[in-house]
Amino acid sequence: MIELPFGPGALWVVALYLLGLIGIGAAAYKSRREESLGDFYLGGRSMGLAVLFLTLYATQYSGNTLFGFSGAAYRQGFGFLVCVPFMTAIVLAYLLIAPKLFRQSREHDFITPGDYIEHRFGSPALRVAVTLIMIYVLCNFTLAQMKTLGTAFEGISQGRVPMWVGVVGLALIMLVYESLGGMRSVAWTDVLQGGILMVGFTLLLYMAFEHLGGLPEAVRILEDNPATRHKVSPPTAEGVRTWLSFILMVGLGGAIYPQAIQRLYAAKNASTLRRSIALMGFVPLITALIAVTVGVLMAAHRPDLGGGLSDTTVPSETALTQLCFEVMRASEAGYWLVVILFAAILAAVMSTADSALLTISSMVTRDLYGRFLNPGATQARLTGLGRWVTGALMVPLVWLALTYEGTLIQLLKIKFDLLIQCVPAFYLGVNCRWLDSRAVLWGLAAGVAVALGLIAFGFNMLWGLHSGLWGLALNLVVCLALSRPRKVSTR
Repeated sequence: MIELPFGPGALWVVALYLLGLIGIGAAAYKSRREESLGDFYLGGRSMGLAVLFLTLYATQYSGNTLFGFSGAAYRQGFGFLVCVPFMTAIVLAYLLIAPKLFRQSREHDFITPGDYIEHRFGSPALRVAVTLIMIYVLCNFTLAQMKTLGTAFEGISQGRVPMWVGVVGLALIMLVYESLGGMRSVAWTDVLQGGILMVGFTLLLYMAFEHLGGLPEAVRILEDNPATRHKVSPPTAEGVRTWLSFILMVGLGGAIYPQAIQRLYAAKNASTLRRSIALMGFVPLITALIAVTVGVLMAAHRPDLGGGLSDTTVPSETALTQLCFEVMRASEAGYWLVVILFAAILAAVMSTADSALLTISSMVTRDLYGRFLNPGATQARLTGLGRWVTGALMVPLVWLALTYEGTLIQLLKIKFDLLIQCVPAFYLGVNCRWLDSRAVLWGLAAGVAVALGLIAFGFNMLWGLHSGLWGLALNLVVCLALSRPRKVSTR
């Protein structure tokens, strides 16, 4: 990664921002109403429109949106415009499950996705299976964010802050404010982080156009060069299938991220939830689209990053980091623009990591310990345990972030392939009352086996479709074959 020449002033700005997060955590601790799981993990189920919208936004758009999306667009060109419809598809998928999940969560005091699973299907085994898949997905995702945090800090300090100091320090800060106020701390910090992130995306677009010029010129440059012409060409038939695969994978999977489901539970009322989801429908145009624009502009004007046009191993963060480096060197104003942008990147990564950590803690505490090991534990006991679980999780995640040497893309590769095997349990579960728990459990097992089997034999994509979708296809067939539609009471 290119080291950004941040001076002492910029590092002090970042330090003050991090101290501000701890202050928010302290305020959230004072605002707690009781020592209960509902208060700690769902913020008392009282999130208003602004808080709910910004926490959904900050959680859904991570550092991967800035680094990963711009890097993918650098390599693929307009072919990665698929990120706009697949992020929009998440919002559409919310509409299929959010209203009913919210209503049931209020009626039955759901805390975790596992609460819904066992209430709906009456199957502890299915609850455990779904919970373990979701814990793996979130651990995988959190590890990627922690590694990004350490790498970023090492880069901006030009090595003065080693990677391990960045990882450990930021992990401790997240642990402090999260342990103080739980979901309330995370949501309130997300308001700050979401606002900074929106400003950061706006600055990123301004920096790109100011420094590199407009899109028409970039398209002409890419089209005139035979080596880059594919980046502005229409997709092939297989490319169209791949687009559809991404839209289904990310759309269906993103809406059932466990931390997203908990935010649905935490809404103040149904009206607040509907309006927050409606606002989320516009977000891809000011986030994903901007990241793609930056990647395309860099592909046209800086085509030799990472060793050449044919290099497919270009780190996803290279394009954005190079742009920041050039802007910082151009002027004093550019320097401080990049400082603000880095704060946005830090906000994006931390808001995603802290949400994932809190949700893992809730599932370990509620779905595993509280359900099977100590069913008689009090709310105060479980809440206190949840704080310790969060701290305990930090140790292996920090160690893995410091020792893992693969790429972030490798870390995230099978996340959605596994997560979408939970699709029948949620999408069909809330809408089809005849769906049978045994069918869902067998379908889940079959889908996971197919997805992992294809990946193990090197078929991450087959006929333009992700292995997870092939697994989901069999999953659905098993679910529908073993379930028999029957008449049910409408009361």
